[in-house]
Amino acid sequence: MADSKQEESFKVIDRRLFTEEGELRKDVLEQERREEEAAAKKAAANPPSRAASPASKGSGLLGGSAAAEAQPGGAAAATGVAEPGEEKESSRAFQMLVDFLTRNAAAMLGGMADPRTGQAYLELEGAREVIDMLDALREKTRGNLSKADEDLLMEVIGSLKLTYMEVSKAAAEAMAKKAGKKG
Repeated sequence: MADSKQEESFKVIDRRLFTEEGELRKDVLEQERREEEAAAKKAAANPPSRAASPASKGSGLLGGSAAAEAQPGGAAAATGVAEPGEEKESSRAFQMLVDFLTRNAAAMLGGMADPRTGQAYLELEGAREVIDMLDALREKTRGNLSKADEDLLMEVIGSLKLTYMEVSKAAAEAMAKKAGKKG
């Protein structure tokens, strides 16, 4: 009976952005370059129309053009689409969000002492989750950030991943030493 069923197969795709050494993988850089070129070609072929943008339809708290006028960058900032030849401004709120998440991850990686014990607080699983959140933020905002915001996010993610690898390696070595002494 089991022989009559055809075995299902699956393909494993490595979607990690960094190597074990903490370097950005070459295929990731190539993929980003291809995506940026495709986006540039698409933007050149189809300039964005303000009439079709969701912000101009009256949605949101302020509604339509009032929301666009209340934004510092006008309608382009409200829709998240830069006009041709216009550089996207870096967002203070976005930088604060990245900073908040970075500080939390750094604290979980031993950057802050536990007030009760005075020892470095280490929560590797929580730090991994925050780093994954930053990765998701990077993925979901790709193409919508200013160069400064994009660079900040890449720098922070790379730095946190490298620190995570170093701390988790040191923690594993410490656990191995502790297990060796008990046995």
